[in-house]
Amino acid sequence: MRILHVIASLSPAAGGPPEAVRQLVRAYPGVGATVEVVCLDEAGAPHLSGLPCPVHALGPGWLGRYALSTRLWRWLEANAGRFDAVVINGIWTFTGVAGRRAARRAGKPYGIFVHGALDPWFKRTYPLKHAKKLLYWPLQYRVLRDAQAVFFTTETEEKLAATSFKPNGWRSVVVPYGINDPAEGGVDEAAQAEAFYGKLPAARERRYLLFMGRIHEKKGCDLLMEAFAGIAAGTPELDLVVAGPDQVGLKARLERQAESLGIGRRVHWPGMLSGDPKWGALRGCEAFVLPSHQENFGIAVVEALAAGRPVLISNQVNIWPEIEADGVGLVDEDTAAGTRRLLERWVRLPAAERESMAERTRGSFLRRYAMGRAAAAIQQVLGRSRNGTEDGG
Repeated sequence: MRILHVIASLSPAAGGPPEAVRQLVRAYPGVGATVEVVCLDEAGAPHLSGLPCPVHALGPGWLGRYALSTRLWRWLEANAGRFDAVVINGIWTFTGVAGRRAARRAGKPYGIFVHGALDPWFKRTYPLKHAKKLLYWPLQYRVLRDAQAVFFTTETEEKLAATSFKPNGWRSVVVPYGINDPAEGGVDEAAQAEAFYGKLPAARERRYLLFMGRIHEKKGCDLLMEAFAGIAAGTPELDLVVAGPDQVGLKARLERQAESLGIGRRVHWPGMLSGDPKWGALRGCEAFVLPSHQENFGIAVVEALAAGRPVLISNQVNIWPEIEADGVGLVDEDTAAGTRRLLERWVRLPAAERESMAERTRGSFLRRYAMGRAAAAIQQVLGRSRNGTEDGG
């Protein structure tokens, strides 16, 4: 199949959806599919280099994150017919409206990943934003209703999505999800470690827990500061690394919180990590920690497993049952008390148990989260629609 992915931006700073597309375009050749991507990034943006497929960067849209773009509208009108299927990544933006129209006019099936954006956590936490979304819902709903597949990454995400808005009738498909194996083709782990220490020399020769993701309130970063302060006195050799982009200006508040808790010197902020520094940070950490309030999947959790490291997560990260079942991490509530218990349980584990947990991580990743399975599932679902064995809507 020839598949077109449509996304507002491939910037790593935008979180999980761009990383999902990056992983998928590397996985499609393994299942016999070819792929192109159209996005609203600036042509020549550094984060577009190195992708193994054609990327059509049309330049930024208007109206903020909605990203209204007549260029995208015209490009899709002219090019959608070249493809066997279209995959839209993300909702609440113009890319969905434009992708739906172009696919339907060209007579092509399309699917859409909502990437957790229908989780009722957003409704509870941001009621004013939810009210605005209610006004937009009739337009957004048509994009979901007319898709041949609304892709979810877990059954939990699928069930929660049906509780936020009405009407909510669409064709749900839960696909296996994850990343490509970072060990394919061999890796120089020592070079990756040095790349990380080049970014954060203070981490050399120190044990550390690693948070890696957007610095955002939904990730529970404030809970992590409190919990780490609670164990810091008893583990003077252990630090905390908080790596990721500060999209909403939260970092300064968290730094003040860390100082007030007496852990300022033991919390490190290397910024967003990618490539070798990212993998060096993951391979070198004692455990990866994510006390998130809402996470439809958690790509960074899977990256930690692929790097051979245990994970400490909240029960709002939707793959927590698999983590617990495979014995590759610890799970607790997304509260101050739950996050404190999570870290206390980890530091109290005997070293042999921590090592045993780490030894199981790669096997869990390979069984559950290799991205080739997702590429095959997308091709199969949209291929059936293309061949007329499903109602095209």
